[in-house]
Amino acid sequence: MDSENSASQQSVTKPIQSKFKPTEKQQQAQELLRGAQRHTLLVGGSRSGKTTLLVHEIALRALSADESRHAILRLHANAALASIALDTLPKIFALWFPAEPLRRHRSEGYFSLGNGSEIWIGGLDDKARAEKILGKEYATIFLNECSQIPYASVLIALTRLAQVVKDLKQAAFYDLNPTGKGHWTNVLFGEHCDPISRLPLDDPENYVRAFLNPADNAANLAENYLKSLARLPERQRKRFYEGVYIDELDGALFSYEMIARSRVTEQMLPRGLRVVVAVDPSGASGRDDERADEIGIVVAGRGDDGHAYVLADRSLRDAPAAWGRAVVAAYHEYGANMIVAEENFGGEMVRFVIRAAAAALKVELISASRGKILRAEPVSALYEQGLVHHVGRFAVLEDQLCAFTTSGYRGEGSPDHADALVFAITELMLKERAAIIEYYRLQAASRRQAEAAAAAAAQVQAPNEPGKKPPVAAVAWLRVPDGVSAVHGLSGTLYVASAEGIIAAKPEDAPPLINAGFARLQEGAG
Repeated sequence: MDSENSASQQSVTKPIQSKFKPTEKQQQAQELLRGAQRHTLLVGGSRSGKTTLLVHEIALRALSADESRHAILRLHANAALASIALDTLPKIFALWFPAEPLRRHRSEGYFSLGNGSEIWIGGLDDKARAEKILGKEYATIFLNECSQIPYASVLIALTRLAQVVKDLKQAAFYDLNPTGKGHWTNVLFGEHCDPISRLPLDDPENYVRAFLNPADNAANLAENYLKSLARLPERQRKRFYEGVYIDELDGALFSYEMIARSRVTEQMLPRGLRVVVAVDPSGASGRDDERADEIGIVVAGRGDDGHAYVLADRSLRDAPAAWGRAVVAAYHEYGANMIVAEENFGGEMVRFVIRAAAAALKVELISASRGKILRAEPVSALYEQGLVHHVGRFAVLEDQLCAFTTSGYRGEGSPDHADALVFAITELMLKERAAIIEYYRLQAASRRQAEAAAAAAAQVQAPNEPGKKPPVAAVAWLRVPDGVSAVHGLSGTLYVASAEGIIAAKPEDAPPLINAGFARLQEGAG
């Protein structure tokens, strides 16, 4: 980027020399970053240059405005340290601003520049460090890898986008590899709706995004790398190569809409919650053990209204002593009644780790004898009935839930967050064996009903034999009202709605059901 071009931009207060040469698509994104809007999202595939472009822009803003302050935040502090503080930022200054001093204040978590400006780098998962960072005001806040960051954390960070610097507009930058279409970034920047209330934004012009993909950065990438992205399985290919938001999977047990429909705020919580902290352990040796899964830690409660509420996702990758302390901290923070953990991974080791952090806590080990999908199915039925609510947004957890399908888990890695949630909801809502048996009884009844309906449909399609009377109507196809999953007819028959919300009722049951709000679709015969 030439200095004379940078000086003409709204976000720059004095000319700064940079030899950065963006590709054509990156140059368009760069111009977008300097627009009048307050919020700008760069979304797209892997290695498309999004993060480099954004960090370079922050460097320009910091160098151009004396004593300005800027923050680059990720969900995990160790990831922010490895990818930004030790890699991207120093490289950008070495390549394009070699004459500008960049001094790292390691213990404080920021870099200082010669003009008195500061660039702070940190994670939102480290409470002490996050409080230090968010105790200051910034002219720029860049939320990196937003697919991992819960929207509640975004809202807190944006309260610090408040530093007033002459001739430098305040700006919030975001980037991510796109995930499901229900993710808060797509709702906010694509649908222009508030991710919590789903109401239209009153200032949509302030939320602008651009798509960047690896092909747009081909000049800086190896040809074999692009080919490897193009050969990924379809779901990963769309995300990391094509850079598009992903539709929900066929046969998914959960959907983003299902979760969003029952989302609540803390103010909506009932009284008298019975709270559990659920743990899905892994073999991680520490937070840098990238080969191991995370330890799923989910806090949920059951209210006196009979509904379950997911209160927090404290999942992390760390050594046993560290995750044991995290479990205990969550237990005390939410006033939990007990801790439930899977015993299959290490058995008594799990109980020992937790009790090493706090000896007196009640820990119950559960044996995950059934497969992940069989364990998740009854929980998904509770979601369908609107009996489980997320208190806020849990990005990674919700992505994992929506990757559960009837034919297996289709997400990346292990569903560690989602497994912990399944343990928690099972303990709160399905602990009694009778409840699970009843669920599968309903499933069996639904299958028998579907088979009977299919047989009736086959009869109505068969031609009538000469001289015979037309068949008498045997079923009435009805669409169930919202929120209804099963109903008893006057005949005593239990009807379980299909995934499309349809039942095949006996003729004598149809009129009272229609009067109760069911809608007639068509009739079969038998």
